[in-house]
Amino acid sequence: MSKLSMSLVLATVLAGATDFDISKFVKNNLIRNPGIKVKSVELIGKQPIKEDKDWQAYMIMLDLVMGKKKSIKVPEIIFVNEKSGLASMTLIDLKSGRDLGRNIKPEVPSSYYDDAHLIAGNSDAKHKMVVFSDPQCPFCIDFVPGMIEDVKKHPDKVAVYYYHMPLLRLHPVSDTLTRVMEVLQKKGKKDEAIKIYSLKINPRLKDEKKILSEVKKQLGIDVKAEEIDSEEIKNAVKSDTEKGGRMMVRGTPAVYFDGKYDGSRSRYKQYLK
Repeated sequence: MSKLSMSLVLATVLAGATDFDISKFVKNNLIRNPGIKVKSVELIGKQPIKEDKDWQAYMIMLDLVMGKKKSIKVPEIIFVNEKSGLASMTLIDLKSGRDLGRNIKPEVPSSYYDDAHLIAGNSDAKHKMVVFSDPQCPFCIDFVPGMIEDVKKHPDKVAVYYYHMPLLRLHPVSDTLTRVMEVLQKKGKKDEAIKIYSLKINPRLKDEKKILSEVKKQLGIDVKAEEIDSEEIKNAVKSDTEKGGRMMVRGTPAVYFDGKYDGSRSRYKQYLK
């Protein structure tokens, strides 16, 4: 295995198959909790591991039912070596200590570049960025507003497509804030939507009325409860989150430049000169 290390080995025999049955593997080896039912396993894509070409990273979307609750979709990566008959949830490069799955993402589908998500730059700009973000994520606050201001100065060079990815376990307040942003975006008030990043508020706050009051008090932005509670707005944010899952987004901000994941979040800068 050269310098690669296996951890959490899940299967030692893949029946020598040249076509690995990812669905069968998940149902027989990965999900062992009787309280979890696998409705479906969708293969989003697979990539060879450049450090060792015998290993393939399978990017999948699991549709699971947990107990009596409604189904949830969970993105996952499984590493498979059909040559040796091994599979693992994690591959570590012993030389660098890197988790090789961290930067493995599928390419952005062209459908993600739609006008509804265009928040900065022109749609016919030479380069395109897709950003998944949470307005209460400290890293997003440090990155997104400044990046958008950079792009707005060069609208013909880079276009930014923004997707909501509220991290509700960390920032419950973002449930309301992302819907506020979505309302503003649909009204064409993109600059006001980005102002939400400057809001000072308790990230654990869930009271919708208090949150909207703070948005109006601090930013002068008046959005009504009935606006953010519409099914259209809720479904739009839900769709964004699901699309983030399909792109293997596990944290924010997640940045894709010209279709490929950009862990540095800085590739766009070289094209604004």
